[in-house]
Amino acid sequence: MDYKDIKKLIDDMGNSNLDSLEIEFPEGIKISMTKNTQKNVIIETRNPNVIEGSAPMTVPTVREKQETSLVNVKKEEQQENYKIIKSPMVGTFYESASPEAEPYVKVGDKVKKGQVLCIVEAMKLMNEIESEYDGEIVEICAKNEDVVEYGMPLFKIK
Repeated sequence: MDYKDIKKLIDDMGNSNLDSLEIEFPEGIKISMTKNTQKNVIIETRNPNVIEGSAPMTVPTVREKQETSLVNVKKEEQQENYKIIKSPMVGTFYESASPEAEPYVKVGDKVKKGQVLCIVEAMKLMNEIESEYDGEIVEICAKNEDVVEYGMPLFKIK
């Protein structure tokens, strides 16, 4: 099972009314997903059967919910230190007006409120995303031509 398949499962789970899901594949891979009250999806994969002579396989695991809550605390601390520019819609993220053009902003650039940071294309419409704050770009959270979802962080500004 590759990354795209796992991502599709996560997206389908997020868009469904299901609260939990468990799948066990014939290869011995088990996926268990549970939504919590904050609408996060937790994935646990296990591969109990190791096949000899095969290439090593790395499988991400979630050990305990306590670790998840620690990660959430760290994320909250980061969000307090930085102002987050989030995507106002589902679409495709573009860092510049055209493939040949320079990106609107780079990490370390100073920006003013109202300055164009990127474009999100939705249904063939190019929507300019403007800065809601004055500050310095600390992180660009999306890559050029990535599909972004509503509320997904695009930029961190301090």
